[in-house]
Amino acid sequence: MEEKAPNTKDACMAYNKSDLVSKIAQKSNLTKAQAEAAVNAFQDVFVEALQSGEGLKLTGLFSAERVKRAERTGRNPRTGETIKIPASYGVRISAGSLLKKAVTE
Repeated sequence: MEEKAPNTKDACMAYNKSDLVSKIAQKSNLTKAQAEAAVNAFQDVFVEALQSGEGLKLTGLFSAERVKRAERTGRNPRTGETIKIPASYGVRISAGSLLKKAVTE
């Protein structure tokens, strides 16, 4: 009999920032303050890279880039009125080979 896929809402237990800081501190023998400083620095570099249009690539882990979204027409769900959704920017994140391998095993 085929296994049923887990409910993604129940199966997805994401780390929040303090959990991540604790795990990094534990694995790297840093204090929590040092680990938090490292996480904050990574966050700053990541945001700055995307804002400047450079993107970020951690080989094997992931790559992220800023992408332009074209103007498009949409519909107001309440009124049914057609509206123009202006052009904007978004983020495209692609999993690297290490992540892909980790989730398929």
